[in-house]
Amino acid sequence: MTITINEDLQAYIDPLTTDEHAALERSLLAEGCRDALVLWGDLLIDGHNRYGICQKHDIAFNTVQNESFKSIDDVHLWMIDNHLGRRSVSDFQRGVLALRKKEILSARTAQAASESSDAEAATQASEEKALTRDIIAKAARVSPVTLGQIEKIQKTAAPELVSAVKAGIVSINAAAAISSLPSEKQIEAVAGGKKELRQVARQVREAKLPPKPEPVPPPADATPDQITIHKLNLLITELNEERDQLKKKVQHLTIALAEARGAH
Repeated sequence: MTITINEDLQAYIDPLTTDEHAALERSLLAEGCRDALVLWGDLLIDGHNRYGICQKHDIAFNTVQNESFKSIDDVHLWMIDNHLGRRSVSDFQRGVLALRKKEILSARTAQAASESSDAEAATQASEEKALTRDIIAKAARVSPVTLGQIEKIQKTAAPELVSAVKAGIVSINAAAAISSLPSEKQIEAVAGGKKELRQVARQVREAKLPPKPEPVPPPADATPDQITIHKLNLLITELNEERDQLKKKVQHLTIALAEARGAH
């Protein structure tokens, strides 16, 4: 049997960690390869790790053909959906995969619209609206806010910071904040470890808070009652600002807590 390995396809999904690969190897040695490898012709689509381990230890395996693929995009979409359904995939990985799916489907919609009639274009446009961030986030089982943060990390984060997110050293929420810094600052934060990353993220968020406006003094001819009312209004304004800041902190903590739970 001829099985072809496409390196780009093999690298399309994040590789297993050393521990995960070792666990898979122990399982295959103990129980054999129970799940069939998925092929498209002679091209291996799913089961690269199992195939490598089976070859190494001369473990028998079965294969199954997926004849529904018409293009490499179909293959990518199948791989994405297959991995989105797995529990071991982290929130960050699911977000990345969902964004890849959105990119493929959006490109297909745009191409179809350019080649179709007005009526068909209207149908395609309605389908494109379905590719909203909310829908994509739901497919990835993350919040729209988290998906937006993952998208920002992909676009602006240094490779070292991305690696730290994948390794669980820094939360998605914190990494999104840090990714707004110059690359050298991001790399310095990663080198400082978890504590430094949390501190830098907090500093970035605090720096984005609007400065407090200078209090307007009461009129020079204000009566004692008017001065008292003025002071109370200033106090109310200050308390409202503190409330809004606390709400933002609670939101950040809630997101961070959800990410921490999803990682376990």
